[in-house]
Amino acid sequence: MIYESGENYLETLLRLKEKMGSVRSIDLAAELNYSKPSISRAVSVLKNAGYITVDGEGHLDFTEEGARRANEIYEKHRTLKRFLHEKLGVEEHIAEQDACRIEHIISEESFAAIKRSLEN
Repeated sequence: MIYESGENYLETLLRLKEKMGSVRSIDLAAELNYSKPSISRAVSVLKNAGYITVDGEGHLDFTEEGARRANEIYEKHRTLKRFLHEKLGVEEHIAEQDACRIEHIISEESFAAIKRSLEN
């Protein structure tokens, strides 16, 4: 099982990989504004859980399971942000912040209903 903080690291890694291509721990630290020791610990936990790999030069990559999980989290984030902003009229920056919190706790049933409402 992965906790909210681990999900945040996976999502951030995904977004950085999309933007930069290659990502190292220092890039995560800069993006999240966390200390290098905190990032080191998180990377170790995610690696041991089978979500990421680290090559000899320190580049981070996803395992198959890690990529699946990161994409799932990021889809929830994008969908929730869109729902809050477009359907409910929440200001975009607030929708962004709220989506980041909600994505970790929403049930699959509620999320599916939100997705359906956006498709209509």
